[in-house]
This record gives sequence, structure tokens and C-alpha cells, in this order.
Amino acid sequence: MLTLLDISGSLNMVGYGLAAIGPGVGVGLIFAAVINGTARQPEARGALMGTAWLGFAVVEALAIIGIALAFVLG
Repeated sequence: MLTLLDISGSLNMVGYGLAAIGPGVGVGLIFAAVINGTARQPEARGALMGTAWLGFAVVEALAIIGIALAFVLG
């Protein structure tokens, strides 16, 4: 039998699952912009990749903070 605590814990993880869509879209947009920039100006690839990895790290850090809060608040 499900209790209210079980249901709220499950809803907490469903909320994080929905929130994980944002970082997924963000990573896709970051690397799409790098591919587009490299196609337009191939000599700038190094600078673009450095910026892309930095942006990727920030976006993924937000996702990790989100999963940590999902467990702490649950």
C-alpha cells in the first residue's frame, strides 16, 4: 500500500526528471552553436571548443545541483 510519503518521493523524482530536460536542451544548443561556428570559421575551432566545454560544465553543474536537491528535499 502506498503512503503519502512514498507518493511525494516519487513526485520529487518525476519533478527532477522534468527539470533535466532543460540541461539536455542547453547542452544540445551549446554544441550546435559550436558546430555552426566551426563550419563558418574553421580557424576559431579551438576558442569555440574551450568556451563550449566551460558552458557544458556549468549546465551540467546545474543538473547535478538539481538531483542533489531532489534527494535532500525528498
